[in-house]
Amino acid sequence: MLLRTQKSFFARALILIASSLLFSSLSYAKTDKNTISWAGCGITKKAFMSEISKAYEAKTGIKVVLNGGGATRGIRDAASLKMDLGGACRMSLPEVDRIELHATLHPVAWDALAIIVNKKNPINSLSTRQIKAIYTGKITNWKQVGGKDAPIRLYIRRGTISGVGYAIRQYVFQDRYKKFVTNKKYITKSSGPLEKAVVKDIYAMGITGVSSARKRNVKIIGFDGKVPSYENVASGKYTLYRPLYLVTSPSPSKKVKDFIKFVTSKEGRKIIRDNNTVPYKDAPALQAKMLIYGFGVL
Repeated sequence: MLLRTQKSFFARALILIASSLLFSSLSYAKTDKNTISWAGCGITKKAFMSEISKAYEAKTGIKVVLNGGGATRGIRDAASLKMDLGGACRMSLPEVDRIELHATLHPVAWDALAIIVNKKNPINSLSTRQIKAIYTGKITNWKQVGGKDAPIRLYIRRGTISGVGYAIRQYVFQDRYKKFVTNKKYITKSSGPLEKAVVKDIYAMGITGVSSARKRNVKIIGFDGKVPSYENVASGKYTLYRPLYLVTSPSPSKKVKDFIKFVTSKEGRKIIRDNNTVPYKDAPALQAKMLIYGFGVL
């Protein structure tokens, strides 16, 4: 059994080495010294990419062209060299699509999942038990959680492997395939439409990234009595946290490596911090938990 496992390991290692050499040659062949193409999740874009890209262009003259498409696109387009760089708010899932096996994830910041409701909603916090009951259709009225006698309109992301959708399933349910219960008309294609719906709909509720939610006219409520403030996320007191990644192929170009170095430098971390997002290196306690327990919350 051990021998078979070792053979499997070495076979996979050879595949990765060969793939890395191929991707490296393709990457350099496509290099444009004046631009870096990026695609990824809107939450990562709003958390730091917009501001840090402007700063990097002002410093170096290299323009980072930002595209959307979500975490899945960010991972797969970077891995397949359709983009120089990707942005993701979830880990890679090679068991879902083998192309993700070739994605290299560089953690650069921390985000939190934020529970958002309409500004006129009097609810200030929900518990883990209440969130689970709402997402599985057992609680359907705001009165059941201390609010008004009105229906809860639960807005969710389409699919199960979007950055937010995947994180909710992993963090709250510990079940990647958990089915959420809501009306089809409240299923959105991305976090942007979900957030906009909560701005307009007085009975709405949804979960999104706090970095994105802060820039909308919504009410961010507590989870188990804790709000996703900068301090609570950095310390791990707010337990719905997750890393935000820059994604590359196994052998990124020097141009891409230089950009990542800037993002993780003292200057880059200040820009992230000024955007009210926690730089990855600013939360050593969370890094330690990831190393011990793996990706996820405790």
